[in-house]
Amino acid sequence: MSKNSLAYFISWILLQFLFGVNCQMMPFKPTVSYGHTATLIDNKLYIIGGRDINGKFVGKEFFYLDFSVPFDTQKLLLWQDLSYIDLVPPHSEAESVKGGANNDTLFLYGGEISDQTMALVYTFDSQSITWTISKITGDYNVRKFRLTAVEHYGKMYLYSGVNKVINNNVASYVFLNEMVILDTINLSWSKGSLINAPSPRADYDATLLPNDNIIYLGGVSAPPTAYMSNALTLSEVYLYNTINDNWSKKITSGKIPSNRAAFSTVLGLDGQRIIIFGGFFDDPGYLDTTLYVLDLTNFNWYIPKISGNIPKYRKFHQANVIGKYMVISFGIGYNKSVESDILLLDISNIEEYVWTTTFDPSVPNSIIPAPSLPPSSSPSPSSLQPSSSSSQLSNNIPAMAGAIVGSLFCGILLSFGGFFLYKWNKNKQKQRGIIRIQGNVN
Repeated sequence: MSKNSLAYFISWILLQFLFGVNCQMMPFKPTVSYGHTATLIDNKLYIIGGRDINGKFVGKEFFYLDFSVPFDTQKLLLWQDLSYIDLVPPHSEAESVKGGANNDTLFLYGGEISDQTMALVYTFDSQSITWTISKITGDYNVRKFRLTAVEHYGKMYLYSGVNKVINNNVASYVFLNEMVILDTINLSWSKGSLINAPSPRADYDATLLPNDNIIYLGGVSAPPTAYMSNALTLSEVYLYNTINDNWSKKITSGKIPSNRAAFSTVLGLDGQRIIIFGGFFDDPGYLDTTLYVLDLTNFNWYIPKISGNIPKYRKFHQANVIGKYMVISFGIGYNKSVESDILLLDISNIEEYVWTTTFDPSVPNSIIPAPSLPPSSSPSPSSLQPSSSSSQLSNNIPAMAGAIVGSLFCGILLSFGGFFLYKWNKNKQKQRGIIRIQGNVN
């Protein structure tokens, strides 16, 4: 190999190394737009699945956002990419909850798929950082999507939803009339009562209340092609009692929102009100705001006082309560170049909710009354250990150290390469000078 070829080869190696290090240090940028799941475990919001802005399934994309440290949604660089360990095929509109014996496992159920080999239930162990395919006992193998899962005492409640049936290459959508329950501790299926249950529906939302009830609101009761004319009313809501396995209906009053679906709900920090955001609508009469509150003491709807920079409405998004915030992730309806994928609504003051861009992980002003544990249950040791920013920081130390070492090593290689090229160039110039002198003598 000539000296010239050797120099080019070393330069190429250095560039490849530099490119690899830079790629590893570049912040992860999700491609998901909507139809994802968002599950909070130990201050980490895990997101998987969904569709991109063009409506196509995203690839194997699994990541989380760390909520143990402060951040600004306008400078969101804290996404942590876990896609390299993802074994779940592309999908959308699945459901997930936190469950398992130690309440630290993500259970992913169902979803609309293109890969028919996708299992019905996957689990992600947040401690060992591994995915597995769960084997569930019981006679149930129906894949549902466009529903809302609720977890209580280790059980995952899955009411109604849509099942896609394909006959002769033609897809049809069936709205299922059932309450399916997945026991995430004993890994078994069962079914709940349907007496006085609401009509089969999809794209509704559901929230667990402190009194062991799950409240169900809105949705659609017709196939997806007819969504815009079949959103359900919010003048009535349904309650499912998880202890007694029975249903009841409540009639609402006040400033009732228009019929809607694909919205999100969370329980307020005082445990006495439901906050809803976004969705699509039938009646434009109530589109003066995208935020409503249902007072659970009298089932009266009202529009709360809101301050801050009010965002665009969204649909097919997800919402979680983290600290004192209603945290909204992704969705359809906003411009990604203008608004962040994450919205924060400070709900600590019931007199005035505040849209903000700054997340503060300090203790909220009010605490949701915790449901009492079943008589035979007691908190596991892991659930009693508080998460802290120091523990989260220690988890990031290896990655930070790796980035620093990689940068130093890269700098050393560049210095060596630069010195080598300098010496080679100087020697080549000397040789040319000698040749020119010899030519003059001859």
